[in-house]
Amino acid sequence: MRGKFITLEGGEGAGKTTQIKLLGEYLTQKGIETVLTKEPGGTPIGQELRSILCTGDKDKIDAVAEALLYYADRRIHVCQKILPALNRGAWVISDRFADSTMAYQCYGYKDRISKDTLNELYKITVGDLKPDLTIILDIDPKIGLARSLERNASSQIQETRHEGRALEFHQNLRNGFLEISKTDSRYAVIDANCPVEELHKKIVRLIESRISDA
Repeated sequence: MRGKFITLEGGEGAGKTTQIKLLGEYLTQKGIETVLTKEPGGTPIGQELRSILCTGDKDKIDAVAEALLYYADRRIHVCQKILPALNRGAWVISDRFADSTMAYQCYGYKDRISKDTLNELYKITVGDLKPDLTIILDIDPKIGLARSLERNASSQIQETRHEGRALEFHQNLRNGFLEISKTDSRYAVIDANCPVEELHKKIVRLIESRISDA
């Protein structure tokens, strides 16, 4: 039986990484083989692309170049990691996927890329694969940015390229995710401005209600 593909999305500091770890532990305890991954950076080559995309000056590459790099990472990620895991029956939980590219490149940036262009890139690089469930962790950008900057302050690798953008960018990003959530029944929006354990319980309840095998 093919596994399930779940993605977590949202702005900076929404808590995706922590929640994916907790979700992985929960599913493993239920006897489900679980693969935790992320974009960019879910593969060795992806780690190199992540360094380019998430560190350094925010304006070092334009929106088109950035989108192409994200989709190069995604193509490798899907072919080398996601599809093999799903085909052997494992559940794949990814910290970001294509909805992040749509939100950032189409809604967040001033030099925006059209939805049609991004959808065409998706068809070329990903094909028919779609997540079974996409959870959007929604949070006030001011709160999320404060969380993210605090986290990065204690990290050896400063992945602050997007945090360096104006608050307006992050507000547009949030609105983009909320607009995207209205386009398909696979989306679910959860208020992420709550304690870690409470948010984890919300996510578990959602998955149990949406996916029969959970």
